[in-house]
Amino acid sequence: MTVYVSMDDTDNLNSRGTGRLARAVAAALAREYDVFGVTRHQLYVNEAIPYTSHNSCAVIHLRDAGENNVRSIFGTVREMMLDDFIEGSDPGLAVAAEGRITPSLMAFGKDAKSTVLTQTKARSLAENLGIMLEGLGGTEDGVIGCMAGLGLAHAGNDGRFLQIGGIRSITGPAEATALLAAGIDCIHTLDGRPVLSGTIEAETGKSVKPCPVGGKTVLFVEEIDGRMVAVKRD
Repeated sequence: MTVYVSMDDTDNLNSRGTGRLARAVAAALAREYDVFGVTRHQLYVNEAIPYTSHNSCAVIHLRDAGENNVRSIFGTVREMMLDDFIEGSDPGLAVAAEGRITPSLMAFGKDAKSTVLTQTKARSLAENLGIMLEGLGGTEDGVIGCMAGLGLAHAGNDGRFLQIGGIRSITGPAEATALLAAGIDCIHTLDGRPVLSGTIEAETGKSVKPCPVGGKTVLFVEEIDGRMVAVKRD
């Protein structure tokens, strides 16, 4: 059973981002659990919502972790987040086994991409579903985004991978075959053509960012003047 670790609003404008913290936490959890990947999910950008730069949350996917380990995982991550607390941030943490993530929570996640939601609704949802949720400083507004992250990650058709397999070790232009061997299931152009070979162009020093789509890890590319260029989707 997959366990999801969701965190939001852990940074300020001058600090490391939530994605970087999530990767550090994933590395620590990997000593005991099978880390499938880390996803980033874009939430609603609106002047009524205080956010740091992009209003996104990050979710760590732990395969076969089991519901019995949720409390221990929560405690480990909570301690790491408190130790790395950034002044001016409003972090939230939510941890749940996949069996706790119902259609109501997936709908909450979807709503968080286009609607202003409240802490009250997030906390009520967590209580009713038996999900471990806590605000870890500041206004604690991060509880909204981290609950949304659980629903979006489990739905499996949102966001992009910040980490999966060995893709972070491959930066800049790379052969499609190398990317497929590193943990990407398939590469497709935006108009639906599969790409099995050739060079995929990416920003120098940066790794590609595949997306979860229907249970697959998919890298989307765009053909520009005969070149296949990796696309970073929200």
